[in-house]
Formats: sequence, structure tokens, C-alpha cells
Amino acid sequence: MTSIPNTLPIRRALLSVSDKTGIVDLGKALAGHGVELVSTGGTATALRAAGLTVRDVSELTGFPEMMDGRVKTLHPMVHGGLLAVRDDAGHAASMAEHQIGAIDLVIVNLYPFEATVAKGADRDTVIENIDIGGPSMVRSAAKNHAYVAIVTDPADYALVSGGTTTLDDRKKLAAKAFATTAAYDSAIATWFGTVDQAEEFPATLPITLKRGDTLRYGENPHQSAAFYTATGNVRGIGQARQLQGKALSYNNLNDADAALELIAEFRDADPSVVIVKHANPCGVATAATLAEAYAAAFACDTVSAFGGIIAVNRTLDPETARAITGIFTEVVVAPDADEEAIALFAAKKNLRLLLTGELPDPARAGLTAKSIAGGWLVQGRDNGTPGELKVVTKRQPTEQELIDCRFAWTVAKHTKSNAIVYAKDGSTAGIGAGQMNRLESARIAAWKAKDAAEKAGWSTPRTIGSAVASDAFFPFADGLLAAVEAGATAVIQPGGSIRDADVIAAADEAGLAMVFTGMRHFRH
Repeated sequence: MTSIPNTLPIRRALLSVSDKTGIVDLGKALAGHGVELVSTGGTATALRAAGLTVRDVSELTGFPEMMDGRVKTLHPMVHGGLLAVRDDAGHAASMAEHQIGAIDLVIVNLYPFEATVAKGADRDTVIENIDIGGPSMVRSAAKNHAYVAIVTDPADYALVSGGTTTLDDRKKLAAKAFATTAAYDSAIATWFGTVDQAEEFPATLPITLKRGDTLRYGENPHQSAAFYTATGNVRGIGQARQLQGKALSYNNLNDADAALELIAEFRDADPSVVIVKHANPCGVATAATLAEAYAAAFACDTVSAFGGIIAVNRTLDPETARAITGIFTEVVVAPDADEEAIALFAAKKNLRLLLTGELPDPARAGLTAKSIAGGWLVQGRDNGTPGELKVVTKRQPTEQELIDCRFAWTVAKHTKSNAIVYAKDGSTAGIGAGQMNRLESARIAAWKAKDAAEKAGWSTPRTIGSAVASDAFFPFADGLLAAVEAGATAVIQPGGSIRDADVIAAADEAGLAMVFTGMRHFRH
């Protein structure tokens, strides 16, 4: 490798692309430097239409394209020209003996496999869009990057359009090329396993991510971090459009995702607002307008809302934007925002506004993954919703209590365990999150409700007459009794404890209505 010149001329280039973006301009630039152009099928047609002289691959190989184009570049005249080590005497002798000409540059992008799948194509069409010759050329050229440049992305055409390549660029292009084929094979393997073979957890789980931004730091300043986006047809925080403010941090992205996932639960509801701090909701409300919903959500915990993340389920309007700018807010997530709201936010240079378009479907399928020492934990998304609720107490819940129960349950699903959520009339009254026992979560949520009432000047906390949700069953009656003390009149919980009878008896004695969901929502 040390004897290889840093800069090498391009004498012959092989161009074979499915995405024709920029290929004619590149062909003209290369031809202008005296580069011989070799091409296939539609690429050759496009180049010739631009007046360029192009040599067919079939002329190079002595074989026509055959089998509906499946076989055209898989030939020693191609791969010998790509893989030959130019300063190896044995390789040079083989090239001379078999009249194999060197190929110095390969421009390839692959059949659109993922796009074909995304369109809902039938199985035969999907299979036909598995590229074989393309990845083979990519790998051959990338392996021999000491002498050959491989370009798989039109964004890199400028690196080779000057008719020469540098060793540093060839190394960079080779790394990108192998990442491209790895991602391509990953998409194919994932389709075969999860779609064609319908395996939720294939024996090998390929995960392909594309680096977006390198972040300032991770959760803490001593940790490095980057943001990688999923490939394919996905929507979320990673695809949102940021209108203003400095770059998002690791914690901003994590919290914004938590806010988006929760507000998505209300995408078909009345105007709703979610306020999140450290990936936990600190206030959630639904009302007649976004501004009213924001006021109710903010009142739940005015202290935690400072420096928080806000998500809304409607186009952001000026009244709501004006209210949000009343305190320091890190990020606002919305499907859209009108011009006046955007202008109001523009005065707050440190506030980041993210527009997501349509909110994601909370019931969508998918997997979540978490790294642990020595491996990964992978599970299906928590997209479950309870069906018919089972009333287990003597007293039936009222219609309003059932509405409050379901609202509290939805918020508890997105609150770190152990989670207790009090709700009344479409807004959270108190939230207890992340405690080591359920009793403490119930007490903390009730204390927060009292504190909120004092700050707002209310005569009583909103837990009076509220519904309370527990993300998992009450293992003892003490947590339920703490909710009774806070003033709750209805309870929603999964049930399933060996002490369910004791908890139900305590609820009956207190005159509560209680329903079981049969489903828990742990969130660690």
C-alpha cells in the first residue's frame, strides 16, 4: 500500500445506476477528462441521449445481457478489472493474458428494494428488486480501493468528477460503500424474516441506522453522543422540521420523543397539550381550545414545567404560543404552526420549534431495543389498549368517572414506573413517577396536587372527585387508601395481584368505583 500514489487518474469508469440523478452531468465531466465510459441498460441510454460515447458492458465481456438483465456484470472482464492489484506481477500477467482492462471508477446505486416494499409490491416484484450484480461490483471496487474508487451516492459525484481520485477519498468512499451494502442486505434480511417469514424475532436481527447529527454531548457533558435515524418509511422526532433555535441535545431529543409519543395518543381527541420533563409527563390536558388545554396542563405542575418540553395535537395558534412563551420552554412539538405563532416564537431564540406533520399512530407495530451489558433487550412496542373494562366493586363508575379513568390510564402508560396518575375533567391533577413503591407514587402525586392548588389559589386540590390510574396492580391496599385520602372516587388498574380481594374490599369500604384493565404498562 505504501507504494501506491496518493492521486490516481481515472482512465475507465463503469456507470450503472437505478437513480439517474446527476449521472449525465457526471458522465460529461468524466468524458471531458478523457475517461472511457462503460455502462449498462438504461444508464447507457441516458448517457448516449446526452451525446456521450458509451461502451456497453456486453462489448467488454463478450456476452449479452441475459435473463431479463439478471446477468450482465457478473463476469471476469468486469471483476478482474476491479479486483486486480495493479502492482502485483501475477495479477498484471493474468490481466495481460486474458486482455482484462483495469476499471478505475465504479458508479453504482442499487435497485430500489426498500422503495418497492414500501409501495406494497407483490412478492415476485420485491424479489426482482434484490440487486445482485450491483452489490458485487460495489464490494469488489471497495475491497480494491487502493486502486479503484467506488461511488454509491450521487452526493459524492463531485469527489470524482475531476478525473482523478485521492487515496483518502477512495478510503472514505469504500467505507461508505460497505455501509451501503450492509444496509441493503439488512433491509432484505429484515423483509425475509419479518414479512415473508412473519417472524417477530428473527434468529438474526439486522438493525440499520443512519447518522444524522453529532450531538454536543450525551445525557451528561462527559458523554459523547450522536443521533441516528432509522431507514425506511418512518416518521417521528427524527423526521420533524426544526424551525428555530440551537441544535437539539441528547436530552432534548429523548424528552421530545416522550412528548410526541404521549400526544400521539390524543391525535384524534379534542385540543390537547402535553408537558414533559425528564421523559415524564408533568401535566396533560384536553379542552375546547389549545390555550385552555395548555393552561390546565401547566397548572398541574408549574414548577416542573419550567424548562420542559411541550407537545400539542393541533396546529399551534397565537394564543397558545403567547402563553407558552410566558416561561422558559426548551422545545415545542406540533403537527404545524400558523405564521403568527411562528413569529411569536421567533422572539425566543433559545426555544426550539419542531413541526412533525401528521402525528404517529400510537397503535403502530414495531420493536424497541435497549442495550445491556453483553447484549440487547428487544420487545414489541407497548401499543396495547384495554378493551372492555371490568368493574370489580359494588359501585359502578359514573360516565364521567370512566372518562377520567381512561384519560388517567393513557397518561400512566407514558409515565415511568411505579406510576400513579390522578385526573379529573380532562386534565391531570397529580402525577407520581419512578418511585420504588406504589404507595410513595400515590403520596407524591397527591402532594403535587395540593401544591398545585395552593399555587393556583383553588379551595381544594383537583384530586377531590378524581380518577386515579396505576400502571400495575396495587400489591397492597395501602396505595389505594392513599388515593382515597387524596379524594379519588374511581380507580383504574390492571388487577392480577394475589391480594386483589383485599384491595377490592378496601375500595368497597371507601365507596370507590374500581375497574380492571387486565393489562399493565410498566415503563422503566
